[in-house]
Amino acid sequence: MRALFILIVWLLPHFLEAQKQPNFIIIFADDLGYGDLGCYGHPTIATPNLDRMASEGMKFTQFYVAANVCTPSRAALLTGRLPVRSGMAGSENSGNVLYPFSTGGLPQSEVTLARALKTKAYQTAIIGKWHLGHLPEFLPPAHGFDFYFGIPYSNDMFGPAYRNAPPLPLYRNKEKIEGNPDQRTLTKRYTEEATRFIRDNKNKPFFLYYANNFPHVPLYASDDFKGKSRRGLYGDVVEELDWSVGEILKTLKELNLDKNTLVIFTSDNGPWIREKQEGGSAGPFFEGKGSTYEGGMRVPAIAWWPGTIQPHRTTAALATTMDLYPTFLKLAGVPVSKSTVLDGTDLLPVLTGQKEEVRDEIFYYARNKLYAVRKGPWKAHFITRRSYTKEPPVEHEVPLLFNLEHDPGEKYDVSADHPEVIAEIIKVRDRHAATLQHVASHLDGGYKRKEENK
Repeated sequence: MRALFILIVWLLPHFLEAQKQPNFIIIFADDLGYGDLGCYGHPTIATPNLDRMASEGMKFTQFYVAANVCTPSRAALLTGRLPVRSGMAGSENSGNVLYPFSTGGLPQSEVTLARALKTKAYQTAIIGKWHLGHLPEFLPPAHGFDFYFGIPYSNDMFGPAYRNAPPLPLYRNKEKIEGNPDQRTLTKRYTEEATRFIRDNKNKPFFLYYANNFPHVPLYASDDFKGKSRRGLYGDVVEELDWSVGEILKTLKELNLDKNTLVIFTSDNGPWIREKQEGGSAGPFFEGKGSTYEGGMRVPAIAWWPGTIQPHRTTAALATTMDLYPTFLKLAGVPVSKSTVLDGTDLLPVLTGQKEEVRDEIFYYARNKLYAVRKGPWKAHFITRRSYTKEPPVEHEVPLLFNLEHDPGEKYDVSADHPEVIAEIIKVRDRHAATLQHVASHLDGGYKRKEENK
């Protein structure tokens, strides 16, 4: 009997550890390109912490966002739904992101990851960029976040460039605590807040959404990083972001939370190539932010969960930011309403090595229009448009067709050789269209940069 008691006492902590709800952290960079990290092939940007994160976990080579610009991409991440379903996709008449004087935002009818996880007693926080509405009814506290420290939209949306928009506001929860904060200090301040949140909630399940404002322009790095990268200021900013990730992973390990925390690192869209050397690199892909070519919507992504995700793994599985929603909810034991149409798929079988694929279709939207569809290795462009151009979109009577496994740079149209593939993708498009209901845009445009109005 004594031996049985000793065995139970020894096993109990291990049983309780196994029963713990996992913690979740999403680290969301802003405008980081597929080719901007060392582990994705950049020759002069040093990212040792992200490289280590990839070697200790899983690196995705075919990971997508649901939109090619900030606001709709973030809406999709937090709801698991294409932004066209929530009215967050925008339209030709409403613009495609929210601005300092916009009056719209993510509707309350949408159940965010934070709100869903709150039903299982998770502590929730967002640190960094929100960009889903700056009015009180749209801010993070209204969408399930217990703690908010950050900026409600992009870090360039202030001053004369935005027709004398008000000073850039920095929030702590519902209160504006600063106007035009020193952006050189933002990454360090965000890191301090993130690690403090983890320490304060080490004994509770938590969800941390860390959406750094960088490397979106204007670029700022602290004195510890400015001038240190061989890639110039852009590299300085990315290397400081890498340091920030390292501090978060180090904190998890110090607190023995690493084996109970799933961490995802990715970007909200491709690089802003219009910004030239102040923008990033899409690596082997064509175009960038604002386009539905691969460079605009295929992004770097790393998953880290020691003990659950085996190290040194690279996957070519087609995955999206929308997959995080059902994955986290399933792990947390949160049921999804049967009336909610999700576009995400549970990624756990891929993360644990049980499956190589969970989907074979990707939909590429620009605002509320479907521009392209991927089916397996094939991608058909029904509409094309270069990013940030005055030229109108081009609608193709015969869609352009690319084999992305042979031609990831989308250089060689092979539509004439594969009419049967185009016919199949048209069926996929039509089936998808049948699942959509018209939703009015919640993006009222508000306000555009001067150069976007020229």
